[in-house]
Amino acid sequence: MARVKYLSRSESTNQVIFDRLERERKMPTANIFLALTQTPDLLDGFLTYANALRSSPLSPRLRELAILTVGHLTNSRYEVAHHQSHGLKAGLNKAQLDAVPQFETSPHFTSQEKAVMLFAKESTLKVEVAQQTWATVAEFLSEPECIALVLVVAWYNSGVRIMAGLDIELEDGYH
Repeated sequence: MARVKYLSRSESTNQVIFDRLERERKMPTANIFLALTQTPDLLDGFLTYANALRSSPLSPRLRELAILTVGHLTNSRYEVAHHQSHGLKAGLNKAQLDAVPQFETSPHFTSQEKAVMLFAKESTLKVEVAQQTWATVAEFLSEPECIALVLVVAWYNSGVRIMAGLDIELEDGYH
């Protein structure tokens, strides 16, 4: 059970945030968003930032590989479950989804994909990223894409900590 109540529209005094959730997010609304409805101003900013990352210069495929790497490294079942479906939509296949935890030795990923995932790994586990890791990823990505990668990895490291801190439950449809 989550550490905070998931508000429903009828329990909230802020209907605007529910309008936004219904307009911008998959229904039924994910528990992470319902948990944050008690702080509508923070949720509003949260959604704006998340939407900006989705339209960033980093390709959806590379973005999802970075997110899944963060999810696996932090043992975030919620993050992995939610982003496996996003990964499939971005063109990943089941074998690749299964191979994310072993990406460094897996034949299912290109050198570019492995560079992105290694960046996500180092940033998640060590915070600081080795110059060689940056140089390798920069061989494949433009500077705006590199910046987007840094922001995606940082954002989803924040996300897994929010979900763990609030003990957000994975929705039934993801079990």
